[in-house]
Amino acid sequence: MNGMKDWFLLDPNMTFLNHGSFGACSKPVFENYQEWQRILENQPVQFMTDHVYSALNDSRIALCDFVGCDEDELIFFPNSTTAVTNVLYNLDLKSGDEVLMSNHEYGALVRAWTMYGKKMNVKIIQQEIPIPLTTEEKFIADFWKGVTLQTKVIFLSQITSSTALIFPVEKIIKMAKKRHILTIIDGAHIPAHMPLNIHELGCDFFTGACHKWLCGPKGSSFLFVKKEHQGWIKPLVVSWGKNGDDPTPSEFLQD
Repeated sequence: MNGMKDWFLLDPNMTFLNHGSFGACSKPVFENYQEWQRILENQPVQFMTDHVYSALNDSRIALCDFVGCDEDELIFFPNSTTAVTNVLYNLDLKSGDEVLMSNHEYGALVRAWTMYGKKMNVKIIQQEIPIPLTTEEKFIADFWKGVTLQTKVIFLSQITSSTALIFPVEKIIKMAKKRHILTIIDGAHIPAHMPLNIHELGCDFFTGACHKWLCGPKGSSFLFVKKEHQGWIKPLVVSWGKNGDDPTPSEFLQD
């Protein structure tokens, strides 16, 4: 295990434990990351106009294979908070509708949902999940108490940030489907930490971070959008991509 430190640029006098916030890049990843920066700076305009989209597409194909989804269901984001925020501001919720989450969710996203709830007069329910957790069945029973006829969205972490709990999201997703409740899974801590197959999970949306346990460069995360929802998901920032037919990998990216 001590030999693993040689693969990283970490201070040898420090024991680095917080890989879940920002993981350290391994030396080969960091060197490759710097090489891409050099390529960019060698011909900045040419790289951004002629090469960046094909390079991102190659990365997306490789990542889709790793996380278990199709290449036209995934797009990159700088972090999971940005990805989920893009989804929530596309939701067509009505006054009085409810969003259900646990009281163990990531603080930045709790704030994002709270702001959305105030703006749209949507009720944000943080269902109390007592710890220590004893069984999956106890979690499911406690969480499902928060479901009402007004519940339209379930937002849930697969691994919680502050309490490091693993929630049985697959079972919650199956139950939600029967009630036609949209499921958004915060899987920021999942890639390379636990086996992941998004299609097997069956959720509507999933976000994961590649700069944590996957040891990717900072600012590398992704959003999975199920094909049936791609027609109504739009970016919060519109850039130079040309319009296309929905669904496509993205109507806002150039070919």
